[in-house]
Amino acid sequence: MKVLLADEYGFCFGVERAVDMVEEAVAAGETVRSLGPLIHNKQEMQRLAHEGVTAIESPVQITRNETAVIRAHGVTPEVQKELEEKAAKVVDATCPFVTRVQRLAARAAAADRHVVIVGAPDHPEMIGVKGYAPDHAFIIRDETEIDMLPRLRKPMVVSQTTIKAKTFFDTAEAIKTKTDDEVEIINTICSATRDRQEAARALSGMVDAFYIIGGRHSSNSVKLLAVCKENCVKSFLIETEEEINPDDLIGVNTVGVTAGASTPEWLIQRVVKHLEEIGKKQSLELKP
Repeated sequence: MKVLLADEYGFCFGVERAVDMVEEAVAAGETVRSLGPLIHNKQEMQRLAHEGVTAIESPVQITRNETAVIRAHGVTPEVQKELEEKAAKVVDATCPFVTRVQRLAARAAAADRHVVIVGAPDHPEMIGVKGYAPDHAFIIRDETEIDMLPRLRKPMVVSQTTIKAKTFFDTAEAIKTKTDDEVEIINTICSATRDRQEAARALSGMVDAFYIIGGRHSSNSVKLLAVCKENCVKSFLIETEEEINPDDLIGVNTVGVTAGASTPEWLIQRVVKHLEEIGKKQSLELKP
C-alpha cells in the first residue's frame, strides 16, 4: 500500500509564525497565556502546555505579570485594548492574512460602506473582523443566506480566510442582487488555504482512500475533507493515528494524506508511519 502526501499540507505561514512567537516568549522566561486556543489543534496545544503555555477565556483572567497572546484568528479592537491594559505584554500573533481582512473592514466602515463577510458567524476570526466594522458588517455563510441581508450601500465583499473559493465567489455574485451600487469583491481567502485545497483535490482523484489530519473544529480541515470527498468517497478527517480503522484500508492500494493549516509536522509524520505499518501488515497477511 502506497502512502502519498499532498504537495501542500500542514502548518501555514500564519500558524507557524504564531507558534514561533509563543515559543520565543517562553524561551525568554515569560509567563505566557493565550486568549483561547492559539491554533485549532488539540495535540499541538497539549505540547505547548507542557512548555508552560496556558489558555484563558477572557481578558479579565490575565494579570499584570503575564504575557497575553492574541491567537492567529485575531480579536476585536476592544478585546485587544483590554489585554493591553491588563497584561505586562501583549504578543499579537494574528495571522497577517486575517489582519488584512480586518483593515479592509475598518476602511469600508470609515467610508460609511457596508461590508459583507462570507464565513461562519461564530468563528473567532469572523467575530474579530466584525469588531472592526460593528455597525456596517454582515456575516453570511453562503448564497443561501442572501435574504438575511438588507439593501446594501456601496458594499465590499470579503471572506473568511479558510472558506472554499467556490462558496465565496458564488455568494459574492448573489450579493449583487441586494444593491443598486457597484459591488467591490476582494478575495481574502488565504493563499495557503487555496494551495492546500487544490493539492488535495488533485491527489484525491489518484487514490483509493484519503486521510485529512486536523482538528474537528478547524475550518480549513473540514473544508479539506469536503474537497477530498468530491473525488474520493473514502475520505476521513482524523486528529491522530489512533483514529485510523485498518478495516477501512482493506483492498486499498494507494492512500492520500493531507493536513490542515494548524497540524504540526510531527503529528503528520506519526500518521504516515502508522499507515505504512498497516500497509506492511496487510501485505504480510496476504502472502501465501
